[in-house]
Amino acid sequence: MSRPPQPPRAQRVLHQELIVTLYGLYGGGAGGVLPVSALVAMLADLEIDGQAARSTISRLKAKGILHSIKDDGVARYALSEDVLDLFNADDQRIFAPERSRPGDPWSLVVFSVPEAERNRRYELKAELTSLGFGFVAAGVAIAPSTVMEQAMARLAARGLDRYAEYFSGDYLKGGDIRAQVGQWWDLDSLDRQYTEFLDDYSELADYWEQRAADGGTLPATERRLAFRTYVPLLTLWRKFPYRDPNLPLEYLPPEWKAPRAKQVFLTLHRILRAPAADHAGELLRSRS
Repeated sequence: MSRPPQPPRAQRVLHQELIVTLYGLYGGGAGGVLPVSALVAMLADLEIDGQAARSTISRLKAKGILHSIKDDGVARYALSEDVLDLFNADDQRIFAPERSRPGDPWSLVVFSVPEAERNRRYELKAELTSLGFGFVAAGVAIAPSTVMEQAMARLAARGLDRYAEYFSGDYLKGGDIRAQVGQWWDLDSLDRQYTEFLDDYSELADYWEQRAADGGTLPATERRLAFRTYVPLLTLWRKFPYRDPNLPLEYLPPEWKAPRAKQVFLTLHRILRAPAADHAGELLRSRS
């Protein structure tokens, strides 16, 4: 079999995002905590050196995202419950997002924030954008109806709901709604991100699919390679379901890259999840 392609360097994701992924994937089986030595070893396998790893851990500790635990003299860190709960709650949207259909109602969030609180306005817009909302006009955000419940809960949790009103309705103007959608969302930017994802991972998906078809037990070197590929892959992919509003394909540009990108992600997830977990387990056992 051909030499395996190397995964892209984990440069498009922040170190702290990789740490959250590591806890979400492997912290639960370790009682919600990871030994510092195991966490640093995992990050080293992701090509993050020890100094950078410890610096990131210190920043997360200062922010309250990580907190230290002493257990039989072994230094361990636990991820905050809020962050871990958010990671675990996202699975439905990450792995099986619901695409809206033509004719489904739209969700509208109409908001107004006093000028003296403009930082809250930026925060509100950022939260809506992270949930896949576009903007019809200043103070008017739009999304498929499938995300309204989550948007209302998110704004309430952030104390932003007092600035917002919520509506559900139909688009009545007629004409080419695809052109309107292109104004409400920056689809060109999103499509470029999907293209970059495919450039990074399409060849890897082809390789690992063939490797799985060949069968046989993966040696330690390939389990490590699976880990090096899978953790940044999942970290990067987790952002897409929130950037992408999952509009009907009829509303999107021709040659929209999202379906192909999702196929590549799910292929790699199916094949790499188990060997990556095996490698992480080996690191944990050797450092616990």
